[in-house]
Amino acid sequence: MRTVALIVAAGSGIRMGGDGPKQYAMLGGRTVLAHAIDAFLSHPGIDAVQVVIGDGQQAVYEDAIGDRPLPPPVIGGATRRASVAAGLAAIGGDRVLIHDAARPVVPAAVIDRLLTALDTADGAVPVLPVADTLAMGGDALGDVVPRAGLVRVQTPQAFRTAAIVAAHAAWDAAVEATDDAQMLRAAGGPVAIVDGDAALDKLTHQRDLTDARARMMVVRVGSGFDVHAFAPGDHVILGGVVVPHAFRLMGHSDADVVLHTITDAILGAIGDGDIGDHFPPSDPQWRGASSDRFLVHARDLMAARGGILDHVDVTIICEAPKVGPHRAAIRTSIARLLQLPERRISVKATTTERLGFTGRGEGIAAQAVATVRLPEDE
Repeated sequence: MRTVALIVAAGSGIRMGGDGPKQYAMLGGRTVLAHAIDAFLSHPGIDAVQVVIGDGQQAVYEDAIGDRPLPPPVIGGATRRASVAAGLAAIGGDRVLIHDAARPVVPAAVIDRLLTALDTADGAVPVLPVADTLAMGGDALGDVVPRAGLVRVQTPQAFRTAAIVAAHAAWDAAVEATDDAQMLRAAGGPVAIVDGDAALDKLTHQRDLTDARARMMVVRVGSGFDVHAFAPGDHVILGGVVVPHAFRLMGHSDADVVLHTITDAILGAIGDGDIGDHFPPSDPQWRGASSDRFLVHARDLMAARGGILDHVDVTIICEAPKVGPHRAAIRTSIARLLQLPERRISVKATTTERLGFTGRGEGIAAQAVATVRLPEDE
C-alpha cells in the first residue's frame, strides 16, 4: 500500500506579513516548508512526498528544499482547494496525507495514528479539544457558544486516495471548503478523529513565527579563561574600562583580560574556536588592538547564526587593583558592547588568598560563562 504526503505550499501568506510567503520563512536554520518535508521524509510509513507550490515560487522553492529527494513540484491554483486537486491529480497511490506547509512541526506519533485510522475509515483527521470559552463577537461580547463536543481540526489529514479524489470531483466548485475532510463528509465518507498535537498549530501571524522560533532554540553554554601578566605601567584595562594601577597587563592587543575571556565564552557557546583562531597573536594588525573589536566580532558571529545571548557571568581574579570601585563601570561597558541590558551582565571579583601567580601579584586572570540560545540546527 503506497502512501504519499501531499504538502500544500502554494499560498501567499499575506496575513503573516514579511518579505514573502510564510512557508519560506526561516525557522531553526531551515525554512518552514523544509521542516514539514523532513518530517514526512523521515517517517517509515510515508513512501513519497509531493509539494504543491504557487506559480512564480519555483526559484525560492528550489532554494528551500536543497538536495532533498523530491519530485518536481506541482503548480497550484488560485484557491487551496484547487491546489489540493492539482496535487491529487499528480500523485496516485493508495493513501494520501494532505498537509498545510504552514504547520512545520509534524509529530511522528500523529502520522502513526492517522495511518492506523485509515484501516477502518476513508479519512482521518487530528483534533484537539477546545479549552477556551467561545462566544459570539462583534462590537461587544455576545452570547457564549457551548464548547462541549467541539474540537479544533488540524492537518495532516489522511485519506484513502480514491475516496478524497471522488470527493473533490463531487464538490460544488462555487463553494470553498475549509478543509478536505469537509469535502469527504459531504460525499458521505466516514472521517475518523485521532488525537492531535499542539505542536501542529498553524503559523498564521508574525507572532506565531516568533513563538515557533523561540520553541526551536536550544541553550548552549560556553566558558572562557584568560591570563595576562603585569609589566611596568600606570593602568590596566578591564572590560573596556581604564583602571589606574602601578602596572599594565602584557599582551599582543590591549590585554583586556575581561573582554578576552567573554569573547572566548561566546565563541565556545557557538562552537567557533577561540579568540586566537580569529585574531592570531602572530598577526601584526592586532598589535595593541582594542579588545572591544574582538568581543563585537564574537557577538556578531553569534547573531548571524540566529543566536541570542541571554547572560554573561565574569569573575576577575587578582589581588590588585581593587575591582569593587570600578565594577559598575565595567558592567556598563560590557553591556554596551554586547547590546544587552545590564541586568544580564554579572561582574564579580575574587582573590586567591595570596596563593599562586595572582596571589603573588604577578598578573590578573578572568573566567566567564556565556549562556546563548541558538536555532536547534546550528
